[in-house]
Amino acid sequence: MSDDTYIVFVSIPRDEARAFAKKLIDKRLGACVNIIPKMESFYWWDDKVLEDSESLLLVKTSAARYEELRDYVETHHPYDLPEVVAVSMADGLPDYLAWIRRETK
Repeated sequence: MSDDTYIVFVSIPRDEARAFAKKLIDKRLGACVNIIPKMESFYWWDDKVLEDSESLLLVKTSAARYEELRDYVETHHPYDLPEVVAVSMADGLPDYLAWIRRETK
């Protein structure tokens, strides 16, 4: 069991996904970022329903780097209120989880 590694979900405009993911990796805020390239989002904003074409970033990070990752997304993301949802990795291959912790020191 592990509670010191996370998968963090970040939605972002499609045309900004690759560059944003690369910055997260360059800063070692994530050991790995997967991009789910095509996602359609429908949501309430300013009392109306909007829709956008987005990508979803799946960022694998350590608990030690999560707050810095969250703050980076909040500061640099193009949205006024970006999605940042962290899910603890309750279990996984011990060597993979150790790799995430190592790469996000």
